[in-house]
This record gives sequence, C-alpha cells and structure tokens, in this order.
Amino acid sequence: MYNYCTLFDSNYLTRGLAMYESLKKCSDDFYLYIFAFDDRSYDLLNKLNLKNTTIISLSEFEDDELLAIKGSRTPVEYCWTCTPSIIKYSIEKYNLPSCTYLDADLYFFSNPSILIEEMKDKSVLITEHRYTPEYDMSTKSGVYCVQFMTFKNDNNAMKILNWWRDACNDWCYARFEDGKFGDQKYLDDWITRFDGVHVLQNLGGGVAPWNVQQYDLSKKEFNLIFYHFHSYKIYDNDRIELGFCKLDKYDIDILYKPYTRHLKKITEELTKFDDKNDYNGVVKRKFFYWKDPWRMVKRKILGNFNEYKTKELLG
Repeated sequence: MYNYCTLFDSNYLTRGLAMYESLKKCSDDFYLYIFAFDDRSYDLLNKLNLKNTTIISLSEFEDDELLAIKGSRTPVEYCWTCTPSIIKYSIEKYNLPSCTYLDADLYFFSNPSILIEEMKDKSVLITEHRYTPEYDMSTKSGVYCVQFMTFKNDNNAMKILNWWRDACNDWCYARFEDGKFGDQKYLDDWITRFDGVHVLQNLGGGVAPWNVQQYDLSKKEFNLIFYHFHSYKIYDNDRIELGFCKLDKYDIDILYKPYTRHLKKITEELTKFDDKNDYNGVVKRKFFYWKDPWRMVKRKILGNFNEYKTKELLG
C-alpha cells in the first residue's frame, strides 16, 4: 500500500479531485489522506464518499503552534506552512510506514509507485524543478519543488521532517528573503545537510510548464508519470490561462485539453451536491489596463501567450 497526503480548499477542489481520480485510475494500491482547508471543502468531500481516502478537517489537524501563526500568513502562505505538518500528522496519527505528499494540481498518467520505489533504502525523496534555462528560477524559488515528496517513518526522515516543520512555522512567506522562499528554498541543501535524501532521477516524474520544453512527450519510450498543472487559471470571462511558459500544440492537446475536460466533468458532477458555489477558484478579470494589449503582443512574440477560450480547450 502506498500512502499519500494532500491539502486544498474549496477553490482548488476540482483540481484536487482530478488529481485523486487520476491516481485512482493509475494505481489500485493507494490510500490518500486529504486535508480540507475550509469547511465547504470538508463538507462536500464527505458527501462524495471517495474510496481509499480519509478526509481531515482543520479542526482535527491544527495544533496550538499552527493556530498561533495562522493570522500572520496569507491563505497560500498558510498552506505552504502546513505542508510538512500534514505529512507529519499523517505518519504519526495513522502509524504509516511512509507517506508521499502530493500537490493538488498534479495529474497522473502512470503509476507513481515506480518513483517511490526508486528511493530504495533512502529515507526521503525530493524532486528537482529541472528548469528549462530560460525559466530558471532556482535562485529565488529553489532547486527542488515541493510537489511530490516521500518521507519514511524512520529516524532520518522524521528528523528532516521535524526540522522542516520548525523552519516553516518560524518563516514561510511568498517572498524571497535571506535565502528563503516559502516552504521550498529550505530543501536546497538537504542532500548535504541530512543523511538519507534521494533526488528523483526518473524524468517522467515532475514534468511541468517550466521544463516540458525539454521533452518530446510524443515518443513512446518517454513514460510520463505525472504533470504539474502549475499556473492553470480559470477566468470569469470564459477564458483559461495556462501560464507563462512556452507550450507546443502537442503538449496542449495531450495535457491541457484532457485536463480541462476532466475539470469540467467534475464541476458538472459537483452541481448535484452544490449548484451555488464555485469549486474551481474562478479568477475575476481586473478592469482593463492600457498596457494589457502591449503585454499580449510581447507574449505572443515570445511564444508564451497561453490564454484560450474555454471552448478551445474543450474541443
């Protein structure tokens, strides 16, 4: 059995469900602990009766230390702060031999167990951003991405996990400051600071907008394990933004179009339980700014204007 944990609120619920359903499709030997970061997501997730899951509310999970710092963090910063804590909670509360953290906007195309097995006798698994040079944000955002991380229930892993939790509780903000950024820059020196840390080598794990330019996904020998749909935004004017990195037509056809259709299907299914609230985190368009057309032209010239009408991605 492979144990996973994730966190999201009602604004990310359709993405979280898409991740869960893709994991379920690719693996029949998994269990997912979902930390619902608001009451609306907790209530709806319980109504869905998802197989192989445990839904955990904030009131169950939050301890005094987290509650004391919650007011000083934005919702996003607080989610980042809590990442090591939900892994620690899952391992200790349910006595798990190991637990793999998953970002809610991941989507699986093959069984991720192959990635976990790669670590063998190591205690912790981390994944690199593997930035395409023109998008390299390693200096500010970190060499490694908090997206898919495994911690075993052993002395090495728990030492690292407790250190990371303390660091995030002390400082975890959406800005670069004194060599820190969110929960992520802390990972930069783990392979030298700690024992038992393995860096994922399988290129099929960790494909994302910032590195997909390096791979030909059309080749049968490339086994895509998961894709990270970072910066995927749904706007209230019936348009969808895919981020600011170059994406070719094949990437959009085999990644973004199926993902968009899956989110739409989930959204329609959720209306059976709640037809009033938004579970996609729809972004309201700001008022028109005179520089917008020039920015659009610049992005089109650079080849990274990735905004589409919804119907274009549903086709």
